[in-house]
Amino acid sequence: MNRVFKALSDPTRRRVLQLLRERPMTAGELSQPFAVSKPTMSAHFAVLQEAGLIEAEKVGRTIVYRLKMSVLEDALFGFAQTFGWEVKRGRGSKKLAEKELES
Repeated sequence: MNRVFKALSDPTRRRVLQLLRERPMTAGELSQPFAVSKPTMSAHFAVLQEAGLIEAEKVGRTIVYRLKMSVLEDALFGFAQTFGWEVKRGRGSKKLAEKELES
């Protein structure tokens, strides 16, 4: 879980994840919105891969990245449970545990 939150701590990496929610994208497509060097973007991709948040597939000479939403969900659910949140998997069904609301 620490690697996931380290990866999420950077705004560039969070934006990459947002872009990948739309569809798989090549490294070049993902790099376009950012005014940073290719090595810098490669480093961001590496951190995201190490955290398990994205996967890369080489297609010819191109690398296509995909979001691994389940890893992100698992980390967020685990984090929420650490603070006493009752977490139900499914669309928008997160809520505080009743006893936490009464406190």
